[in-house]
Amino acid sequence: MAELLLEIFSEEIPARMQARAADDLARLLGDALKAEALNATRIEAHAGPRRIVVVADGLPEAQPESSEERKGPQVGAPDGAIQGFLKASGLPSLDQAEVRELPKGKFYFAVIKRPGRATAVVLKEIIEAALPQLPWPKSMRWADNPARWVRPVQGILCVFGGKVVPVHFAGRTACDETAGHRFLAPAAIKVKDFADYKDKLAKANVLVEAAARTKVIVAELAKLAAAEKLTVQDDPGLLAEVTGLVEWPVPLLGTIDAAFMDVPAEVLTSAMRKHQKYFALSTPDGKLANRFGVIANMTTADNGAAIIAGNERVLRARLSDAKFFWVQDRKEKLESRVAKLKERVFHAKLGTVFDKVERMEPLSEWLERVVPGAKDTRRAAYLAKADLSTGMVGEFPDLQGIMGRYYALHDGEKAEIADAVAQHYSPLGPQDRCPSAPVSVVVALADKIDSLVGFFAINEKPTGSKDPFALRRAALGIIRLILENKLRLPLLAAFEYALGAYDANADKDKVARELLDFFADRLKVHLKEAGVRHDLVSAVFALGNEDDLLRLIARVEALSAFLATDDGANLLVAYRRAANIVRIEEKKDNASYKGEVAAADLGAPEADALLKALATAETQVNAALAGEDFVSAMGALAALRRPVDAFFDKVTVNTDQPAQRKARLGLLARIAATTGRVADFAQIES
Repeated sequence: MAELLLEIFSEEIPARMQARAADDLARLLGDALKAEALNATRIEAHAGPRRIVVVADGLPEAQPESSEERKGPQVGAPDGAIQGFLKASGLPSLDQAEVRELPKGKFYFAVIKRPGRATAVVLKEIIEAALPQLPWPKSMRWADNPARWVRPVQGILCVFGGKVVPVHFAGRTACDETAGHRFLAPAAIKVKDFADYKDKLAKANVLVEAAARTKVIVAELAKLAAAEKLTVQDDPGLLAEVTGLVEWPVPLLGTIDAAFMDVPAEVLTSAMRKHQKYFALSTPDGKLANRFGVIANMTTADNGAAIIAGNERVLRARLSDAKFFWVQDRKEKLESRVAKLKERVFHAKLGTVFDKVERMEPLSEWLERVVPGAKDTRRAAYLAKADLSTGMVGEFPDLQGIMGRYYALHDGEKAEIADAVAQHYSPLGPQDRCPSAPVSVVVALADKIDSLVGFFAINEKPTGSKDPFALRRAALGIIRLILENKLRLPLLAAFEYALGAYDANADKDKVARELLDFFADRLKVHLKEAGVRHDLVSAVFALGNEDDLLRLIARVEALSAFLATDDGANLLVAYRRAANIVRIEEKKDNASYKGEVAAADLGAPEADALLKALATAETQVNAALAGEDFVSAMGALAALRRPVDAFFDKVTVNTDQPAQRKARLGLLARIAATTGRVADFAQIES
């Protein structure tokens, strides 16, 4: 067994593309190896700013021998058929063929054995085929080379079992050499395997494994911060990006000028993170410290003093712009900027952002009825988008909402209104905090409901993996706002009210129903993470007209608990048996057996007992559902288990007496009708 080591060495690869590219290359090679009967015991991928690396261990030196059987003509066939068979199978004569007895006579068979090819030969073929297939988000050509790669390829290292595999790609032929750090150790390095490669590159100031670089950044930066009684703010996204920018991480601390510390912390953090890739630090009381972490890509004789000074100078210029906007924006009241939203298009068919604000205002007022304690929501909705017209948000778009809050407070707006301006975009994802303050909840709902009904009204719905207007995220946000705040919001009514602000010719009922179906799918996604079965959600949604998510979740939870009991599991089996019998007989008879059951025709005490049990259960279920007591409704269904079991044990459904058969089939149909008051059991999977 031997190891394959492949490295594509290039100019700097964008950090966001590295890990995916390495995994894609490993997948392409792994699939190709399996197709050639070369199964590796381990395949791993690594990526860095200048290299994509794949290691495949445990590969055999050659492919296994293979054999193929080909059936030939019947013994005694014409000579032309015999010669054609010999030529196609590569046999020199019939002496090399086998004769086998088959039901239709004796036939010639050729058993063709092929020796396995050397793995090194196969590797060259599959690597040269895989490299052009790598699906970069963006790639380029350079010089007169027809090949495409994310950046110009500088070299290829490819060794198998310590020997070079002469892979050719992008004008480069593989060798057994790589290079270390661009500035600290640029000389060529000869390697024989991955362990040797990793060890020699570490000595040449390159940490091949991203996890190793991350570990150095986290540990050393934390150590520097702790020395000054500070902590590094957690930022997984920035950490992953910076890990992809450096081969030899050297954390350093810089200082933020005191002149900028009166600017909101979010502004300083955004300027450092987005534009400079700096880490923000916090004081023991949680405030932003006047220090920042920068990750250099090399060691210097002055211990990074010049690097720190340079980064401080660049940050000073960036923060000067931020402070200018902070001062200038507050010279005008936030409400004065609302009219400027008329210049900002929301969507060509849905008007401007100002139009959206005008729709959000009455919708927010309407939503106050389902959010206890909500007031002044119209004012909050009016100001929600105003900061989009400020200079700060124009420069730092990620601060929309956040800056609106600061400016609203500066203007003397109520704290609840200012907080709603900041929080109305939330939750932006599963990890984002969900608003809980009444005004914030209302405006967040209004913003998302307006977007959903608007885009559905113009038929701009998500399709497949495409969701350009983030409507799935908006729906999940509404679901979280409702469930986490325990709101009794009738979605259909909300959709219909919101649609009233749009084209009067739109089929509002159709759009609202489509949206409810869309929410059903999103709810399944949301509940899946909590371990709730999607088929139970479908079973409850299938009842129709269920647009209260809290009530729906209560039904699903009660149904889940019921099916986990013996009574529930057995009743589900009995339901399926009854439904199957009725379906088959209705199709055969071209008739329906739903409706009243002629009790006098049942002709069996077990059937009479089941009919009475169904009547009792229906009464109890209806009463429980009216009071939204879904646990009791399930309890009423549980009482059906024994009479149903007794019926199937003792009673024949398809008797030779037509009236009796009809009554008993009607009884089975009534089982489905009774359980169907709680959920559509047909949607429940095994």
